[in-house]
Amino acid sequence: MEYRRLGNSGLQVSVVGLGANNFGRRCDREQTAAVIHHALDLGITCIDTADTYGPTGLSEEFIGSALKSHRREVVLATKFGGPMGEGPFTSGASRRYIFQAVEDSLRRLQTDYIDLYQIHFPDPDTPIDETMRALNDLVRAGRVRYIGCSNFSAAQIVEAQWVARAGHLTPFVSAQNRYNLLERGVEEAILPVCSKYGLGMLPYVPLAGGFLTGKYRQGEPPPAGARLAEGGRQAERALTDANYTRLERLESYAEARGHTVLELAIAWLAAQPTVGSVIAGATHPGQLDANVRAAEWQMSPEQVSEVRLEETTPL
Repeated sequence: MEYRRLGNSGLQVSVVGLGANNFGRRCDREQTAAVIHHALDLGITCIDTADTYGPTGLSEEFIGSALKSHRREVVLATKFGGPMGEGPFTSGASRRYIFQAVEDSLRRLQTDYIDLYQIHFPDPDTPIDETMRALNDLVRAGRVRYIGCSNFSAAQIVEAQWVARAGHLTPFVSAQNRYNLLERGVEEAILPVCSKYGLGMLPYVPLAGGFLTGKYRQGEPPPAGARLAEGGRQAERALTDANYTRLERLESYAEARGHTVLELAIAWLAAQPTVGSVIAGATHPGQLDANVRAAEWQMSPEQVSEVRLEETTPL
């Protein structure tokens, strides 16, 4: 397993991370523990969750139960800001809510500190100065080690970093956004901003919701139990004629070099200069083996360029 610094920080993360949005939903407590323990055996140290995963709070609870004596072996990342209930005090990025949310996450995770605490979504109702000062206080108190953002635009990242710099506050060390071979909207502005301001990119949905695993075939129904078989907006965006055409091209490229399209999808992201850890979910241990094997393909800059699709429009 390769380990990298996350952005300009000293925090080392495994190039393959474990996304935990399946825990508490498609994975019960026992399955969650099996996946996490196998991840540790493979050298995966970056586990990324959120207080809203689960349903509400269950992913964090299952992770805390599974880690126990293994806590020091992982970089534990979680997020706050999404709705955790009804009313005005159950979401957002205000000082009041952040202090409540972090204590709730610490309790569920059964730990006294969070390695990477990320704001899940921008909060238009709270000044970014208030958010950054609250997060800085958590770092100074030792409850949080590093902070990051998720689903921020390039302009929002710049504003947050300048507020931190001007106020001598803790800056973001990471940005988590949708990024895969078919969804490359971050390349225009967000990745350059991450590079300039010292943030590491943590791509989520690296396999486009499973579309880049190679198990979907045009004209055939999705495999039973597959995520895109559930329908919904993500399936509508992914299962198009244009994307099947792109998938065929990517599969041909990978197979000609002795790899699968899944390996290509993860290896290509891992080869991007700003990427720290590729956050890939798993519902059973075997999927982790495939993800780790994919990262062993060290793609050259020439190969990365060859794979780039002409179209840059997101799914």
